[in-house]
Amino acid sequence: MLKVTKTEKAPAAIGPYSQAVGFGDLLFASGQIPLDPATGEVVGTNIEEQATQVMKNISAILEANDIDFNNVIKTTCFIANMSDFAKFNEVYAKYFISNPARSCVAVKELPKAVLCEVEVIACKNV
Repeated sequence: MLKVTKTEKAPAAIGPYSQAVGFGDLLFASGQIPLDPATGEVVGTNIEEQATQVMKNISAILEANDIDFNNVIKTTCFIANMSDFAKFNEVYAKYFISNPARSCVAVKELPKAVLCEVEVIACKNV
């Protein structure tokens, strides 16, 4: 059975999707952008500030499912400018200390013109 995540500690979906969906021991979290959960407004003007907010949003979704960053087994990262790659990695490395598998790509544009988005797959029994 699918378990849909809905927490006020992370931004509400801005489209027809769920914050995350659990299936068995797996959690598939939708891409998180740097939105303030309370206001829905973009947080930060640079990659470090925006990546930090993204990590806070991911943390809230994981917490709502009684897991943490150590349970993440795969991430997909989208950045608006590959020149931000090193700065993005500095923030990313503070949270994903277990070094899950990862893809990171530069994209032409992200929702609300943000600088980064991250989605995760986590497993409860890691």
